[in-house]
Amino acid sequence: MRRVIIIGGTGFLGYHSGLEFLSRGYDVGSLNLPGPGLDEWFPEKITMKTGNLFEMSHDELVAAMKGCHAMVYSVGPDDRSMPKTPSYKFFSEKLVDTSVRVFEAAREAGVKRAVLLNSYFAYFHRIKPKLKLDSRHNYIRARIEQAELVIGTGKEMMDVMVLELPYIFGTYPGELPIWKEIFLDRLLKFNPVFYPRGGTSMITVEHVAEAIAGAIEHGKHGKKYHIGDVNMSWHEMFAIMFKAASINRRVVRLPLWAAKIAGFIMQTNQRLHGREPGLHLGYIFQDIISHEFYLDPSQSVEELKYGRGGVVEAIEETARACYGRE
Repeated sequence: MRRVIIIGGTGFLGYHSGLEFLSRGYDVGSLNLPGPGLDEWFPEKITMKTGNLFEMSHDELVAAMKGCHAMVYSVGPDDRSMPKTPSYKFFSEKLVDTSVRVFEAAREAGVKRAVLLNSYFAYFHRIKPKLKLDSRHNYIRARIEQAELVIGTGKEMMDVMVLELPYIFGTYPGELPIWKEIFLDRLLKFNPVFYPRGGTSMITVEHVAEAIAGAIEHGKHGKKYHIGDVNMSWHEMFAIMFKAASINRRVVRLPLWAAKIAGFIMQTNQRLHGREPGLHLGYIFQDIISHEFYLDPSQSVEELKYGRGGVVEAIEETARACYGRE
């Protein structure tokens, strides 16, 4: 039986990936921090190993992955993090250094196929170099460096694939969707809701899980796959969320100049508290949110053989789950 270990298997993406691998007949393991209540909802068929990834030694990591044919790396802070200044040090340590250590240990343990879950910001940095996303946003800079260095750990002994992920909708046991904190709670302080033009690619968590398994089974070493399904404006997305959660709000387009002023005020406030966001709030509207970060995923779909569809339903499910309205 094929054995795969998911680093961060109890997280949102790790959990759904585990279910997908089980459905394909894999022997699935998870390396994660210990947590209360996991026995109540985590699949019994997934072998759980606990440990603090950021503190484990090289030998401990090798031992945890010994006997596995494949590994999925689904760990690390995302762009919501507000670490102490300078934030690049934090993201470099947590995203770049740690992932390189784990992939090197995986190679030594005999793992032959490994997938890194990365961000679609790295893809847009490549195709929109004039935005200079790496120079103003430390999270994006770290993600770009992470992918390059992790691919290099293969050393012709282990195939390494990178998935560049967009906005993902879905739910999983015991947790409120991140959308409540990062979007809805903030936006709903105002009526009407003000937000700039722009939009993003998005996908359901189940199809991300299929893409992860597809990368293990079909991916090519060193390739970066941008993963997506539906392209949608922010205003369309919020309209679906508000309706599903029975929230009565009108969305009004915020001029970019006003959004930039608000962003710089937020950035200054964080700096006064000794914090520095991974995405510079003074430039986030100009560089990211006001753009249409849309993807054509057709090549990735063809190569990795993941499904499409169900995005609107997943947005609705996610919105209802934010307020316990399932």
